Amino acid sequence: MIIIGVDEAGRGPLVGCVVAGAVILPSDFDLPELTDSKKLSEKKRDTLYALITQQCQWAVGESSPKEIDEINILQATMLAMRRAVENLNIQYDQVLVDGNRCPELENCTAIIKGDLSEPVISAASIIAKVTRDRQMIALDKQYPEYGFAQHKGYGTKIHLEALKTYGAIKQQH
Repeated sequence: MIIIGVDEAGRGPLVGCVVAGAVILPSDFDLPELTDSKKLSEKKRDTLYALITQQCQWAVGESSPKEIDEINILQATMLAMRRAVENLNIQYDQVLVDGNRCPELENCTAIIKGDLSEPVISAASIIAKVTRDRQMIALDKQYPEYGFAQHKGYGTKIHLEALKTYGAIKQQH
């Protein structure tokens, strides 16, 4: 039975894409440390990300800041999740999604706090979070005055002050 776990990162930040991860765990994959990516240190997330990407089938899907503005964050999240599953390009039996609603996918089940209870969703959570954090680190290299590497695009005091001083970045904010 092929089960895909799906989770997202980037619904709260003021900048960047919303990113969804989709993962299929092999039957012999056993990592007791898998949990919600937000409960792990950055170093632990990076370690688990490396293991997941080496040993599992995985994909990401994104919705751009423009799409978020046009269709709203919820619909953009659903779109990113659907894209992540479609990017796996595999016939599956079931999709498990963290949260209270599913994107338009067959045989999809939403599980509230699924990233804490389902290892396959936890793995997807890690893929999404690390992917998005790395995007913010790359953006920080282009726009160091905003401090994206530090706050990852969230509306922190530093970020809000940078917005007042430098303005919004076109196609990012």
